[in-house]
Amino acid sequence: MRVGLLVGRFQPFHLGHLEAVRYALSHADYVYIVVGSAQRSHERDNPFTAAERITMVKSALDGNGIDPAKWMAMPIADADSHSLWVSTLESMVPKFDVVFTNDALTFLLFKEEGREVKAVPYLDRRRYSATNVRDRILERKDWESLVPPQVAKLVKRFGGVERVRALIRKDLTGGAHG
Repeated sequence: MRVGLLVGRFQPFHLGHLEAVRYALSHADYVYIVVGSAQRSHERDNPFTAAERITMVKSALDGNGIDPAKWMAMPIADADSHSLWVSTLESMVPKFDVVFTNDALTFLLFKEEGREVKAVPYLDRRRYSATNVRDRILERKDWESLVPPQVAKLVKRFGGVERVRALIRKDLTGGAHG
């Protein structure tokens, strides 16, 4: 059985992420979905908690008919050193054969460790990015069409719209970060 690893922050999980999961599952029998920067939340670029992001992933994949027996999502905190990140991740995730990522640093770090790494084809990257989703929330523009409907409901239920706007206002006014 070929096992894959897909790394992302999913801040929030959008339709591009959904396609990335589908791509990974088309090249592996099972995929570990690593919710990275798990220790970060309530920040401008990381507004959602790891638990909220895992809930988004599960809800979106369940709602789109992706077999839950073929994947597992798990939170992983950042390592203090880039050179230690791969070994830290390998110690926390069961054995995997291939890494799926579009993050240049993640790609490089796994390649340097001799791992097979595959770039994931983007789904209209300019449109489907978590930064764009957060920006559209802030600008009071349509953001819900960029995420699976299950995620839109969760973002609202978590108070995510208000949180994103409050965190960005805090940045603009020079407020403290936590």
